[in-house]
Amino acid sequence: MDRLGFSQNFQSNCFLQYSSQLHTQFPKAPNYSLKNFKNPKPITSCMAAAMPALTPTSFGFKNFMETVTINVHKAEGRPLNVPLLAPFTIASSRLDKVENVAIRIELSNGCVGWGEAPILPFVTAEDQHTALAKAAQVCEFLKQSREMTLNLALTKIGDVLPGHDFASVRAGVEMALIDAAANSIGIPLWRLFGGVSNSISTDITIPIVSPTEASELASKYRKQGFRTLKLKVGKNLNGDIEVLQSIRAAHPDCLFILDANEGYTASEAIKVLEKLHEMDVTPVLFEQPVHRDNWEGLGHVSQIAKEKYGVSVAADESCRSLVDAKKIVQQSLADVINIKLAKVGVLGALEIIDLPLALDVSNSLT
Repeated sequence: MDRLGFSQNFQSNCFLQYSSQLHTQFPKAPNYSLKNFKNPKPITSCMAAAMPALTPTSFGFKNFMETVTINVHKAEGRPLNVPLLAPFTIASSRLDKVENVAIRIELSNGCVGWGEAPILPFVTAEDQHTALAKAAQVCEFLKQSREMTLNLALTKIGDVLPGHDFASVRAGVEMALIDAAANSIGIPLWRLFGGVSNSISTDITIPIVSPTEASELASKYRKQGFRTLKLKVGKNLNGDIEVLQSIRAAHPDCLFILDANEGYTASEAIKVLEKLHEMDVTPVLFEQPVHRDNWEGLGHVSQIAKEKYGVSVAADESCRSLVDAKKIVQQSLADVINIKLAKVGVLGALEIIDLPLALDVSNSLT
């Protein structure tokens, strides 16, 4: 295990790597506070011009949650239905449209925040109907609640929407509430969470398609400047190899991330790595090669992948809670944890990010 790393991409994911090495390197980013926020006070205006001057301090997100108070005036969930330009197929499912839930929260000071509860088959527990019903329930609860700190509000949301079964809706409501509160004090979310930059680099995904389609997509993304391609695999081992070969021909200098979405057996996953090694291809990451509950297989693939081929393996579907994350870290079952807000919520994600410190595992943030 090399180190711990944390990065976000456009699908609201985080990747967490951990290590037993005694190495710590946290890039420092300026955090911001309000001069008058030493004690919890209600926010009275959403106009940036009316806000006190921001000064660099050690404010941070945790202080923000404990300091800022919110009073919800309006809250609602709305269907967010979007047809896809092309089907998105992975090993476990196929999507022709997105049927999510948008969350809108307006505070008594007029500030508005937005969140989204993504509905992902075989990843999230909720369907859209359930998500809308649970969103309506928690929105009504917030409207009936008295003014409280953001931290208390988020805790109460977790009580109303507990565990993995309602994690996607919980994440959407948490996002909207945090967004509204951040708008109240004029601090962008990326700064509140300690980001060192207001821009990120990302990969782009090629779903399970024919070799010809994959080649066309790879050529298109190469022209658009993408250097890393995330390839969905796991339905047919031989077909996956053909697709990889066609992509390699179309975009010879690209980096690969493989995502099997639970589709392989352990032996198939290792076979894929063998074939890629023969092609002189080393993926930068291999996500969820086996079924989420196949802990032994996950650990076996991770060991072979790292020791024989120098490839890091990520646990995605296998990590649906802090308990799962602890098991993965303590038993060295994977090198990386893919944290999806839709699986654990915002606060749950932060708990997992803090896990190496809680387990006394030294780390570095990248």
